[in-house]
Amino acid sequence: MDARIYKRPKNAMQSGKALTDQWILDFVPAEAKKPDPLMGWAGSGDTRQQVQLKFDSCEAAQAYAEKHGIAARVHTVPPKTLKIQAYADNFR
Repeated sequence: MDARIYKRPKNAMQSGKALTDQWILDFVPAEAKKPDPLMGWAGSGDTRQQVQLKFDSCEAAQAYAEKHGIAARVHTVPPKTLKIQAYADNFR
């Protein structure tokens, strides 16, 4: 069982940062999705894709994965850099 651990990203459609401090453990799909012959929807027999575990810290997610024998890979978020600029700099 492979999994990935990552920090929940900020919603691009809103300016708020709610729930961005959570860490998510997702399982890597075991098989590719294939279209259903009747409806054409994409699906697979792998039910682990539907599981998404939420943790308060990266260490808690790693401890859970280690306890249950899940090979997890941590994806870190690069630090955010702000470009501080004054309004007067627009007219230089």
